[in-house]
Amino acid sequence: MTVRIEKVDLPGIGTRHDVLTEAGRRVGVIALRDGQRNLALYDIDDPDACRESIKLTDDEAAALADVLGASVMMSQLTGIGEQATGLFTEQLVLPADSPYVGGVLGDTKARTRTGTSIVAIARDGQIEPSPSPTAPLHSGDTVVAVGTREGLDALAELLTHGAG
Repeated sequence: MTVRIEKVDLPGIGTRHDVLTEAGRRVGVIALRDGQRNLALYDIDDPDACRESIKLTDDEAAALADVLGASVMMSQLTGIGEQATGLFTEQLVLPADSPYVGGVLGDTKARTRTGTSIVAIARDGQIEPSPSPTAPLHSGDTVVAVGTREGLDALAELLTHGAG
């Protein structure tokens, strides 16, 4: 399904962008001229009637965008495994006692040692897509990797115990 977004100019107020969901629901973002934003939820029986409007601070709007963007990215990464036989996507949590905690991603030499690709690192609700070899590693990081079942098992072992 193609996502339908409607833009409505609100003279003297700002602009409203509505997303029409597949289920027929309408969710809007109202950008006021003074820079404020409101999230608008419309009545299911009357899509022109706003049921609730939620005022968002800049930080709240950014956090909501991050959460929605991160969940879409994770869904897309997970879907890769469904499209390619023998290719899987996995999320591995870096244990506190990993020899790589406090180091950088390049220290693991994960691709060379396991044949897997680390495609993202998630930390504190933030996603770092396509991390560089200089990306720092912290206890509790979620490492998102793509590879074969054997490669991902080897990566889990590597992140837990180091190169043996």
